[in-house]
Amino acid sequence: MTLWPRSLLSRLLVIVLAGLLLANTLSLTLVMVERMHSARTVMLGNLENDVATSVAILDRLPAQERAAWLPRLERGNYRYILGPGEPGAPPEDKRSRDAIRTLKETLTADYPLTFTAVPGPISHIQAHLTLRDGAPLTIDLTPRMPPVASWLPVVLVLQLLLLAACAWIAVRQVIRPFSQFTRAVDALDPAANTPMTEKGPVEVQRAAHAFNAMQARIQSYLRERAQILASISHDLQTPITRMKLRVEMADQPELRDKLLNDLDNMTRLVREGIAYARSSESLEETSLKLELNAWVNSIACDYQDIGKNVQFQANDARLPIVTRPQALRRVMTNLLDNALKFGGYAVIEIDDSSAGHIAIHILDGGPGIPEAELDAVLQPFYRVETSRNRDTGGTGLGLAIAAQLTAQLDGKLRLANLPEGGLKVTVTLPRR
Repeated sequence: MTLWPRSLLSRLLVIVLAGLLLANTLSLTLVMVERMHSARTVMLGNLENDVATSVAILDRLPAQERAAWLPRLERGNYRYILGPGEPGAPPEDKRSRDAIRTLKETLTADYPLTFTAVPGPISHIQAHLTLRDGAPLTIDLTPRMPPVASWLPVVLVLQLLLLAACAWIAVRQVIRPFSQFTRAVDALDPAANTPMTEKGPVEVQRAAHAFNAMQARIQSYLRERAQILASISHDLQTPITRMKLRVEMADQPELRDKLLNDLDNMTRLVREGIAYARSSESLEETSLKLELNAWVNSIACDYQDIGKNVQFQANDARLPIVTRPQALRRVMTNLLDNALKFGGYAVIEIDDSSAGHIAIHILDGGPGIPEAELDAVLQPFYRVETSRNRDTGGTGLGLAIAAQLTAQLDGKLRLANLPEGGLKVTVTLPRR
């Protein structure tokens, strides 16, 4: 188990935030050190001047007036006591050394000094001296730094929050293009013409432009492949027709029927090859607004009129949708024909629970498709049926045509096996 996050967002956030925190901590530490040094220097300078003046005043005052002056001469971290003070050992802590040295430099020339440490958790020393009239005087000193302002912790917390927010914004600016590219790659469909928006920083614009150029090249290659397929299929129609005419004049009925059956299969393959090639081209059909429930119900009724078992329970809800009706009808007929061929019946359901999409489900009672081949069957000329029998395996283009047309409708086609058996085909379309 590693503590290093797995996502790039978390890693960059940790690195940037840690770097900002370390830099801020270093700056704060240097500022505090400089502040403490400056405060100590000012404090010792004030101590030197103020103590010398205060001791000189007390030395020159009459003994009976000295007590009245003590409150005037008292400061925040030191005061004066008329008396010998408290006995004790010499101070040894580091905080008191600077104060002792300053007092010695200031007063030792006129007043001999002795120092004692007052027991307690806080550094507390006393300097003892004797005035010129023999009266004892004690300087009670508590060396300490100036108190920290009450607003400083609040500022530090706000600073940390600002650092975290800036780090998050910076990381999001870096990660957002990756997320956009990931979504664009996931949604990449060669049959759909949905270029990536070329906005943002210069680097992102260049990457988006390169992605759109790659998508255009892929579409160009596919169009070229479709054109080759269409040309070959179209060129095969004439010789197949001539062969049919010549076979019909054959004298052997059994051989003639076999040859005609093979030629019919070839004709069907050629037609579907042309249909697949046409489905790869951009649709020129105009988008229209239709009511989906009524439209799907009309398709189901058409199949029922010719004796096909196609069921659709239309409801009263209105499902307006903007799409290309002929292309969608082609998708539906291909899927329904496939369901009827392998399952014997077809059930159509519509799921409108999503706000932005509508899903059309086509269910059948067939054998289904192996899980490993659910994606492969959407490729052209791929057949699950290995016998290559046209009656059972088809040409392998029906689902490919449906998938390609669905992509051109800005939709998605998905296959899934039902738990109870059979296949479920889902066509997801945008509401628009």
